[in-house]
Amino acid sequence: MSLEDHLLSTYGPLLTLEQLAQLLHRSPKGLAFTLSTNSDLAGQINAMKIRLGRRVYFRSCEVAGLLSGDAE
Repeated sequence: MSLEDHLLSTYGPLLTLEQLAQLLHRSPKGLAFTLSTNSDLAGQINAMKIRLGRRVYFRSCEVAGLLSGDAE
């Protein structure tokens, strides 16, 4: 089972900030702070961000690509 398949079966196509923080072994506040910085990692993760109303989600497929080293 690939990382993408695992994320899709566990979380579905979109991850919340809390789920992404859990996946990265970070606290949600710590991850939110990291995403507010001007780092390369923050830029890559923020590019995966989707806003639905006031809620923020991240695409599972793109997160899997980033974690497996396939993201640009």
